[in-house]
This record gives sequence, C-alpha cells and structure tokens, in this order.
Amino acid sequence: MLAEKLKKDTLQSHQQLEKMLVGRMKAIRSKEDYVKLLQLFYSYFGGLETLIDQHIGQPELNDYAERRKTQALADDIKALGGKPMPKADGENLPEINNALQAFAALYVIEGSTLGGKIISKMMAQQLGVNDGKGLSFFNGYGEDTDNKWEYLKNALNKLTKSSDKDKLVTDSANETFDKFKQWAEKHT
Repeated sequence: MLAEKLKKDTLQSHQQLEKMLVGRMKAIRSKEDYVKLLQLFYSYFGGLETLIDQHIGQPELNDYAERRKTQALADDIKALGGKPMPKADGENLPEINNALQAFAALYVIEGSTLGGKIISKMMAQQLGVNDGKGLSFFNGYGEDTDNKWEYLKNALNKLTKSSDKDKLVTDSANETFDKFKQWAEKHT
C-alpha cells in the first residue's frame, strides 16, 4: 500500500523536519514568537497549495476544498495581530507538475494535522490562550482528524499500482519535507 510505503520511505526527511519544528515550538514564549511560526507554515503551505490546486480538485479528492490550510493560518495570524508573509515560490518549493506529485505534497501537509491537537494544547499552555484564538490551524479537523487522515490514505492507495509511479510519489514527498526544512532554516 502506497500510504504505508510513504510513511516508511519518508521517515528520515519527516523526522529531520519535525525535530527542527518541535524545537522551535518549545522555544515559543510570546504570541509574537507564535505568529512567526504560523507565518512560516502559511508561507510554505500557501505556496504548496497554489501548486497543488493546479492538479487536484474535487474530481480527484472530493473533500479537497476542506483540506486547504492557508486560510486557517491567515486567520490565526490576523487574530494574533500579525500579517501573513508572502507565499513561497520557485526553487523554494518541490516540483509539482502532475497529480502524483501534488498528492505527495498534500500527504505532507495533511500529516501536519495529526500532531495538531498536541501542538494546539502546548501552544495554549505556553501562551496562556484560553479562548482558542489563533489555534484553528493546529486544531485541524478536530474530532474528525483521524477520519480525514484515513480517507487521504485510502485515496493514496488507489492512486497508483506501479512501482515507478510509487517512487515518483515517494521522491516528491521527500522533496516536500526537505524543501520545508530548507524554508524553515531560511526563516529563523
């Protein structure tokens, strides 16, 4: 199954990015620090979504419109008094020229929702946020997060039955993780 292969074959890239981001999250001590983190996600995911939109829509994934993260990020940033950064583009993003590469990038974006509940609680504690203001991105789909993840994994598993195409998806997912890490390093 492609979803399990992706998990295994992107583990190193995923862990490298996660280690960096978790370190940043633990160091957040103010709403301004948190806004900078949200701006990082907004700028990278916003650029990715612009590319993904060219290859995935409702016909390819019927709940795709619900999966877009850029607006939630922008809303959180504005709710905390910040402004969204310009979206990443060009060499800062992975190559996305077809639906397979777009699904690989979406896999990375959607994976961010899985730890979101934990991150949301951590940010609320660190910042003393009691009203949920600025936490909609990390709250993701709320109680529906696991179902949404399973639905995406099923879509991925139906995507291809070819080892060459599986490799393209895996390579694209790794590139998406790696480019996000590079983007985060540039914007420290």
